[in-house]
This record gives sequence, C-alpha cells and structure tokens, in this order.
Amino acid sequence: MSAALIWIVEDDRALRTVLARALEQAGFAVRTFADLGSARAALDGALPGLILSDLRLPDGDGCTLLDALAARGASVPMLVMSAYTDIASTAAAYRAGAIDYLAKPFDLDVAIASIRRALAPASGEAAPEPAPAHPLLGQSAVMREVFRLIGRIAASDLTVLITGATGTGKELVARALHEESARRLRPFVALNTAAIPAELLESELFGHEAGAFTGALRRNAGRFEQAAGGTLFLDEIGDMPLALQTRLLRVLAGGEYYRVGGRELLRSDVRVLTATHQDLAAKVAAGSFRADLLHRLDVVRIELPPLAQRREDIALLARHFLGNAALELKLPPKRFSSAALRTLTQMEFPGNVRQLENLCRRLAVIAPGREIQPQDLGSGGAPPVLTGADWTHALAAWARTALTSGDAARLHAQARAALDRTLLEVALELNQGHRQNAAAALGLGRNTLTRKLGASRRRQPKPEPGP
Repeated sequence: MSAALIWIVEDDRALRTVLARALEQAGFAVRTFADLGSARAALDGALPGLILSDLRLPDGDGCTLLDALAARGASVPMLVMSAYTDIASTAAAYRAGAIDYLAKPFDLDVAIASIRRALAPASGEAAPEPAPAHPLLGQSAVMREVFRLIGRIAASDLTVLITGATGTGKELVARALHEESARRLRPFVALNTAAIPAELLESELFGHEAGAFTGALRRNAGRFEQAAGGTLFLDEIGDMPLALQTRLLRVLAGGEYYRVGGRELLRSDVRVLTATHQDLAAKVAAGSFRADLLHRLDVVRIELPPLAQRREDIALLARHFLGNAALELKLPPKRFSSAALRTLTQMEFPGNVRQLENLCRRLAVIAPGREIQPQDLGSGGAPPVLTGADWTHALAAWARTALTSGDAARLHAQARAALDRTLLEVALELNQGHRQNAAAALGLGRNTLTRKLGASRRRQPKPEPGP
C-alpha cells in the first residue's frame, strides 16, 4: 500500500523543512508549498490524503483551500496550524471545515498522531442504523421489560407513575405512552412542576379568568385545557405543594375543575402521566405528599433503571446520540472506535442517559478527526469518571493507540508526567493551593512537591512570543 500523500502549506521555510522530514520519517509522502497560490495551482493534479496548512499565509487564509476543493467537488481533511490561538481564529478555522487546530509551537509527535487519526480508515462502528420508532432505546433485559410494560398499558387510559433518577428518560417514556395510545393525534402537554413558582402553578395547571389576580389581564387556558383529548405529563410531581395536590386529586377523582377566579365548571378529558425521582412513600410518611393522591397516580408504575444498570445499552445510545448531534448541528459524521466504546461502557454517568447524550454532543463538535478515541472522551471539560481500578482500562486504551499508531516515542515518560501532573493538581485543588497540605496528602515532602511542580510546568508547551 502506497504511503498517504501529505501537503504542507507553510511560509516559514525552517518549519516547513522540519515538518516534511518528520512526516517522511513517519512513513508519509510529502509535498510542500510556501504559499496559497502554488497550492491552489496544484489542485488540478493528484490530490493529497490530507493538508497541513498554516492559517495565515502571505497571500491569504489557509482555510480557503477547502473552498477551492469544494468548488472542484473534492473533500480533503485539513489540519490548521497557527501561532494565533485567539477565539476568532480557532472558531473560524473550525467553521471553515478544519478537523483539528495545532497551536504553534507544537510537538511533532502530537502533529503526527493527529494526522494518523485523521487518515485512519473507518472502523465500521459508524454504520448507519435505521431511525428508531421512538428515541427511547435499549437492548438490555431491564429496558426490554420497560418496553413490554409500555406496550401493554399504552392503549389504556390508566394513570401511570414513572419513577427513576434524574436523566433516565422519564419524559421519553411518557411520550411513548402517548404516541402508542388512541390519544396520539391529540396534544401531548408537559409541565415540570418543580420549575414553576408555587404561587403560579395553580394558574399554569387550571388556567385563570381575567382579573383573577394582579397581572391577569385576560382569560388564560391552563395545561388541562391545552391537553384536552390528549395527555398531560406532570414531571417532578413530588415537588407539588400540598394545597395544589388537593385540587389535582379532585380533578382526578371527579374529572371537573374551575379556572382560577372562574365559575364555569370545566370537564377534564385528559390522561394524566406523572414522574418523579423522589421516594413518594417517604414523602407521604413525612406528611409532605397526600397518600390518597399517590394511590390515584400510582395505578401503574414504570421504574426506569439508571444507566449503570444497563451498561450493555451504552454503545447503542452513544452511536445514536453522536449521529443525531451531527445531523442536528450540521457537522460531518464521526464514529467511535471500538476502544472508545469499551471505555464508555466502563465510565460512570451519574447524570445517566442525559449526561451521555451531552457528552456525545460535545464530542461531535470538539473531538478531532473522524474517529473518536478513548483520550477524546474527556473533551469539553468533562473527564471520564471510572470506578475503582477501571481507569487503568482507559490508560491501556491510550497506550494501545500510541503504540499501534507509531506514536510510541517517550510513551513511558509522557504517561508518568501526566499521572504526576494530575495528582499534583488535584491535591492542590483539594487543599486550596496550600503546598504543605497538598504534599502531606500525597505522602511527599514540601520540597519534593515543589520540585515535581517545576518539572511538570517545564514539560508544558511554551507559547510562541507575539509579533
């Protein structure tokens, strides 16, 4: 197999020569250009596998090469390098379509690793999957049981209480119950009772007449009226004030209610679904939730498991969320490597499915290259949280990637430096920057800690002096 051709577009002759030599030693074929004009002229010939270009060149912006390629119906990945690391420059480069941004001065090993990743062949993890009928996904035994229960009760008008930790997808269950019911052509109305001030919640639910209170200038339909013939989903029902619980109970028992300040008796034709992350039985025992209302709401209960109890679903969910994010944000599609998916399944997600979805959205925007690797999972300021000794799996995945991609130089030293730096930073953070206390926490002397801090900082890349 012939070596991938890399174009280097860089006006600094010394850097151009160093980069070319390093890439050739890494096994790439290289062609160099000192300006945009010569690179554009070469576009009519054989195209490269990747372009490594300076952002600011004597005759223009390096990213304009991407526009020139697009005009020819071609697509070539580009890595941008620049001494200008301000927000405007980096954002403009990514908007133009650059897949990564190398801030000068950069480590040659880092640049070569980025190029290898950008050129990495598809691993097959991103094969398109058919769009699911519902966004509530899962193949685990616990989720199959949830799906079975939804299927059995969706067509009925039974009141359902959906329980589970924050972020497990309770509203998705409510929407699935609505969409599979005879009410699916009527409105689905959701209200988070914890998000509405107690003094306004009654009006939000039942509506109000003009003049019912200060600021009520006109009649307003409440959520029960808005959901007529359909489904009303009340999230975080455990936070509803006691006085309002009494009014809700009357509606559920008699199917009738009044608007706030009104005298017209209204009939309720609404299926009520509720959800909570709280223990409502404990709230009943504490006197903060009505026992009779709980009996009315808890006709059928669907309990959603935390993500930690359905780890076999993580890969499926992650691929789905990553693909959705690319479509929604109009970004080039990315895929997870097998190693990244293995690492994901070992991570802790205290925020459950919602946290996993947010991580995938960040990765769709921030992760460099077309294939997401284990080391990318900390992108966006959210480092992977692994249980017990599982962090060694992430370390093994990183080492495996480095060794197989040819980025093995100084591997041991880099790992030790990263470990030392992380321990030092965490110890200082937990001790409010007090070096002696941080040293004691790590079992080190203060002088040893100071020496390690100095060594860690010397290993950090230094910014290039400004013009």
